[in-house]
Order: sequence, then structure tokens, then C-alpha cells
Amino acid sequence: MQVRVPRIVREVVERNPDYPAEIRASLEQLALDIESNARLPAPRPPAPDLKEWTAAHAEHAHESWLDAEWFHAELAAYREIASRCGFWESGRDPFAPAKAEEIEGDRPWSRLDAALAEGGSRLQRVITLLDECLWANRVDLGYAIAASRGREEGDLLVDEREAAAVRMTAPGSHVHVVADNTGTELALDLALVDALLEDPTARVSIHLKAQPVFVSDAMPRDLWQLVDAMQAGARTALHQLGERLRTAFDDRRLQIVPGPFWSGPRFLWEAPPRLARTLRSASVVLLKGDANYRRLVGDASWSPEEPFASAAAFVGTTVVCARTMKSDSVLGLPAGLAAKLDSTDPRWRIDGRRGVIQTFSP
Repeated sequence: MQVRVPRIVREVVERNPDYPAEIRASLEQLALDIESNARLPAPRPPAPDLKEWTAAHAEHAHESWLDAEWFHAELAAYREIASRCGFWESGRDPFAPAKAEEIEGDRPWSRLDAALAEGGSRLQRVITLLDECLWANRVDLGYAIAASRGREEGDLLVDEREAAAVRMTAPGSHVHVVADNTGTELALDLALVDALLEDPTARVSIHLKAQPVFVSDAMPRDLWQLVDAMQAGARTALHQLGERLRTAFDDRRLQIVPGPFWSGPRFLWEAPPRLARTLRSASVVLLKGDANYRRLVGDASWSPEEPFASAAAFVGTTVVCARTMKSDSVLGLPAGLAAKLDSTDPRWRIDGRRGVIQTFSP
């Protein structure tokens, strides 16, 4: 909070030189306030999530940036960035330059091309694509150290892809994907969605952020920019993928579900009743990325050997987490593995090298 988040705030200023002086000064003041441990500011209108954030702020109003519960403080910081940039009034995405740079580069498309070329049965391709989607989660534009890593043997600490894929490819399944980053990660997620929709009775709902958060987290406009880029490029396989996704959307087999909850301050067991019912009705809920894992498990210090079911059972349906590790919370690891990693690599929980694909089914 004291180093990385203020740096991200200042990068918004640097990468958006056309922003009005008032916005640039407000963002610099936010960076200074975080660094100096100022009191958490109260949420201000206009914003569609004002009621929810006002209630949450009341529980933390006495706290300051560096002393507050991390999950709340981090999300409050990103909400402040969006607010100070006038996102709700103008649609101004402070992270648009970083997102554009990612999709204009080769990384999303070369990795997507390779993933689409994979052969085998639909089940085997979904297993492979789950692996691709996991490691694409390293490409987090707010945490560059993770994106630079290659795969090494032993990096996947829990591999429950097969159990996940069996559930996801069941006839008539309705999979809800709670997305994380746009760019490379969402491109691979869309390849997975496409494979699931090969069953004409299957449906997929993709839950996206309703506001900019965590630099590269995906909003609906980011998804459609990716699809546009697929169809505008010269790669035939990518063009066809974009066409299939648009057709599935037009046929209502693919639904795009933006919501303020996914950038809000509450944990998943505190979800609004309508969202909780929606997730409970799913065949599978696939939670992508570190923040969604934290939202599921309460960003808490679990024993790493506690069964994953202890954190996931309340959802009421099959839950799959595909996450590269950028924060401390983890459970469901094999006995002794965490102790071994603690003794050999003290940063294993937070440096983005390792990952888990964990599955719970009631």
C-alpha cells in the first residue's frame, strides 16, 4: 500500500497527459495521502455504488490507509482513482493506455493462437485451456513482476483441472466465469468459453467489473475491444473465434454480466441475495485470479492445509479457483508443502510464480 499503490496512482498521471490539471493534482494528492497514512476518505457522489460503499466506509471510518484492513483499503484506493478521474460521469478509464498497450502487442495473440491449435477431445482441450488461463493470470498490468515469469516444474501447487473440466463440460452446463484481467488473460478465458459453448446446450455467463480497478481488470468495453481486435487481425483462427463469440452472445448462450459487487468492499458470502442466488444456480462458478480468491476466502490467514471446502462450500455449487499467487491467503495445499516452501522461498505466496487450480463440488 505504501509503495506499489501510490506508484500506480502516479502512473495514471504520467500515462494520461491530456487529463485536466485538477484531476492530475487530485491523483497526486491521493498518492501522497496513502504514503503519509492519512485517514480513509468517505465515498462521494456521483456513483451507482455510493450506498454500498458508504455503509462499508462506516465500518472503517476511523482507519487510515496503511492501518486499515488490506482488502478494504486496496479496493478503496482503486475506487478513489476511478472517482477522481470522473469515471461515472465521463466513462474515463484511467488504465486505458496500459490496456491498449497490452492488446496492441503480440503476447495475447501468440498465446491465444497456440491455445486454439491444441488438439484432443473437448474434455482434454478444456483441461489444457484451464492451465493456459491460470498462467495467463500472471499477466497483471498492476503487478509486472508476475507477468515476466516462465513456467517451472512444481509451480502448480494444486492441480484439480480434471475434476473441474468434467463438471464444466457436462451436457447442458451453465458455467459462470468471474473474470480477472483483460488482455492476455481474458483472451485465453474466451478460448475456454468457446470450447465450453461447443455443446449447443451449454451456456456461459462472464461476470465483469463495472468500473476500472486493479489496472487491468476487465470491464465489458475491454471484452468487446478484444473481440474487435480478434476480428480485425489477419489470423484466421482468431477471426473465427470472434465470430463464434458474437454469435453466441446474439443467441443469448453467452451473457455478459457487469456488476459493482466485483469491485466493491464485501466478501463473497456478503454478496447481494440476487447475485448469491445466481451463482448458486450455476453448474460451475469459475473464479479467476487473486482478488477473487481473496474475496472467496475472506483474505484471511487460513491454515494452508485446511480443506478448500471450508472456504468454498457456502457458495452452494461447484466452485473452481484458478489463481496465480500474489497475496498470502491459501488453503487446500498438500500436507507439509507450505512449510517446505516457507523454508526455501519466503516470497512464494506473493510473487506470482506459483498457482493453484482448486475445485470444490457439493
